[in-house]
Amino acid sequence: MFTGIVTTVGRIARIQALGGDTRLTIAGSSDYFSDVALGDSISVAGVCLTAVQLEGDRFAADVSVETLTVTTLGTLREGDPVNLEKALRLADRLGGHLVSGHVDGVGKIISITPDARSLRWVFEVPKPLSRYTAVKGSVCIDGVSLTVNEVDGVRFGVNLIPHTLQATTFGARQVGDTVNIEVDLVARYLERLHAKEGE
Repeated sequence: MFTGIVTTVGRIARIQALGGDTRLTIAGSSDYFSDVALGDSISVAGVCLTAVQLEGDRFAADVSVETLTVTTLGTLREGDPVNLEKALRLADRLGGHLVSGHVDGVGKIISITPDARSLRWVFEVPKPLSRYTAVKGSVCIDGVSLTVNEVDGVRFGVNLIPHTLQATTFGARQVGDTVNIEVDLVARYLERLHAKEGE
């Protein structure tokens, strides 16, 4: 589990085809992975990956064809920046919201407009995901926990403060870019429970 609070921005150091799948090597700061062990989970651009190799300032993770297909990881190139977050410990503060790292779909940046010192971003998501977005609800975009400000059909808006733009990959994003979307975990379970009650 994660919180959607990005702890550093890494970069894709190597993309290697391996037996039909892909092995990604992600580099961070010199000591960022010092407390990571083989088998640990790390959120990379909002996708939960397992560390299969560790070496100094980098770790490697195997990415299945399925994950490459349903997330933006398949479009990454060597040198691209990615948001990173290590898995949540039980004693950690929950600064964002509960995030599983299981991406529900790929969305798109529709617009970015100034709003005082922050920026208002509008995203578009696949229609099946739009039912999970609610005003003042939570959404995870590329591994970042954000609060929904407004909803209009398959589009929703959020505000990004200067700190978020500096501490994540959003500072380098542009209109038209695709992003990983994970809807609120609680909304997903509530829908399932409601469906069961109606059976």
